[in-house]
Amino acid sequence: MKIGDIELKWLGHAGFLIRNHKIIYIYPYNIKENSEKADIILITHSHYDHCSVADIKNIIKEGTKIILTADSQSKITRFDTPIDIQIVEPNKELTIGEVKIATIPAYNLDKPFHPKEEGWVGYLIKMNDILIYCAGDTDLIPEMQKLTGYKQPDKTFVALLPIGGRFTMTAEEAAESAKLIKPTIAIPSHYGSISGGKEDAEEFARLCRENGVDARILEKE
Repeated sequence: MKIGDIELKWLGHAGFLIRNHKIIYIYPYNIKENSEKADIILITHSHYDHCSVADIKNIIKEGTKIILTADSQSKITRFDTPIDIQIVEPNKELTIGEVKIATIPAYNLDKPFHPKEEGWVGYLIKMNDILIYCAGDTDLIPEMQKLTGYKQPDKTFVALLPIGGRFTMTAEEAAESAKLIKPTIAIPSHYGSISGGKEDAEEFARLCRENGVDARILEKE
């Protein structure tokens, strides 16, 4: 999918690749062995489908920057390739060249899988006039209210929202979050393998459109 000068690919489950002048992976999981090397890798928490050591090892190169939470660090400190690790927590900002990254809290409200006290995150990635919100494993949380002002006439605001249910929002809850934050484009994630299926993505897209939100279902790359 092309958004301005950025290419966005869904890698299956919750993983994405962003390509412009840098190659940015968002928690790669079960991706192709010949995948291109990463400039930046974003890890939201230490669960195996978001911090997959085998996948990360396959795409790192010397100098790859890995942004992660503290609980993820111990899993990826044994690589032979020299990498740059930066630990983050909610409500932090950092800049890597022309890419600005902010961390947004991500947690469950009524499920035990992603406790708020763990300090796990989603990411807001800013590249010129394009903003990409990768929600991480989360429910519809109060902190999403802060994102309501990001849709602006001169910016494209893309929201990658988990819809699989059980561990994250359901399709219906994710559509409600899209209605709240009003992205330019909403894209479903976290489905197709561990929880949720294509029918959930289709239900999410239908509900988003009923609420006036443009929703796109990406084909797995």
